[in-house]
Amino acid sequence: MIHQYKLGGYNIVLDVCSGSVHVVDDAAYDIIADFEQKPRAALLDSLEQGYAAKGVTRQELEECYDQVLSLKEQGKLFAPDVFESQAGTLKARSGGVIKALCLHVAHTCNLNCAYCFASQGKYHGERAIMSLDVGKRALDFLIEHSGTRKNLEVDFFGGEPLMNFDMIQELVRYARSLEPIYNKHFRFTLTTNGVLLDEKVIEFANRECHNVVLSLDGRKEVHDRYRVDYAGNGSWEKIVPKFQAFVKARGNREYYMRGTFTHFNPDFLKDIETMLDLGFTELSMEPVVAAPGDEAALTPEDLPIVMEQYEKLAMLMKKRREEGRPFTFYHYMLDLSGGPCIYKRISGCGSGTEYMAVTPWGDLYPCHQFVGEEKFRLGDIWKGVTNPEVRAEFASCNVYSHAECRDCWARLYCAGGCAANAYHATGSIRGVYEMGCELFRKRMECAIFLAVDKMLSES
Repeated sequence: MIHQYKLGGYNIVLDVCSGSVHVVDDAAYDIIADFEQKPRAALLDSLEQGYAAKGVTRQELEECYDQVLSLKEQGKLFAPDVFESQAGTLKARSGGVIKALCLHVAHTCNLNCAYCFASQGKYHGERAIMSLDVGKRALDFLIEHSGTRKNLEVDFFGGEPLMNFDMIQELVRYARSLEPIYNKHFRFTLTTNGVLLDEKVIEFANRECHNVVLSLDGRKEVHDRYRVDYAGNGSWEKIVPKFQAFVKARGNREYYMRGTFTHFNPDFLKDIETMLDLGFTELSMEPVVAAPGDEAALTPEDLPIVMEQYEKLAMLMKKRREEGRPFTFYHYMLDLSGGPCIYKRISGCGSGTEYMAVTPWGDLYPCHQFVGEEKFRLGDIWKGVTNPEVRAEFASCNVYSHAECRDCWARLYCAGGCAANAYHATGSIRGVYEMGCELFRKRMECAIFLAVDKMLSES
């Protein structure tokens, strides 16, 4: 399978199964388009007259055809799919190893964001704070089930995790004490709305956290529409100076400024530009996944706007890189020379198998977006997985378990997409969130374009 498109002056051809990306001239582009549908002579005959008017001879078309054929013979074009037979066994080979936990250290929040999937941090349940004993047991559980894996990931999540900051500090100290004993290394991530950021938090995060995710939706009027406190006041003016202080102190350590765009700001490039103007250069902007009928939910009418915004964003990134003012957009990060292994390309994030969320009470769920959905409760950190049927369901979930994915050119980049988004959109983790698919494909086209442009500019 191949995928062809034109963007930013390039004719781009992706060979799906080999992962090869080709930048070609018009003649090669047109030959590739019909290469497998028409015999050689008929294909060249159909192109000859039109290209003669452009000064391209029949011989040159013949040579171009031979080059395409050579690429096919090398396995760089029209490569067969050799991965489907492996799809059902890859997760089984992991041996039940768990590599990461999302610790819900606070099922409560100091903001009252209307579009919050977690029901303002309560996850449709009771407000709660994780105790140190539960946190310690969660880390012990992770070590016990990590096998020979040395690097372990722990996300501090909520609600707003900084509402339990003292416990987080104690838990990190405990984790560091375990590292030399078990030959493990913990990498911590903190996600925060910024309200409680201060010098103490900044110093801790810059010392202990591999990554920090900061929640900002962009323009003040956009951010303050949903990200309000319980009195209905917007949080933009309160958190932006704190985020600026944090990023200045952070230096070259990883962080992401993560926004959410909704039906009310499909023109989200303006929000990206606001973030840049504020001094932030490590950016992410997620489309909201809301129930149909929710006022925040994206509509079919929003899609053309969003698609245009993604392309304009790619051109802005190209321009700023050429000017020596680059910035990172999370969804456009792509390594054409390497990238994820085939396990990740087929199996995805590992939710419910390699990655689990832990509630303040120690219950285990496949990921943070399933917390509160009782039928997806896996077990707890004391007894382990006591609902193996759920784990088996997630283990069987891969790109080939989605019938709609089989003919999609982007399938080895999304690995079947987000199980939670699929479930909330269709009622099944093997469903397909069609709008999300459309947006993902456009993001991948833009990401490949940027990677191609950067490589060619440096060659």
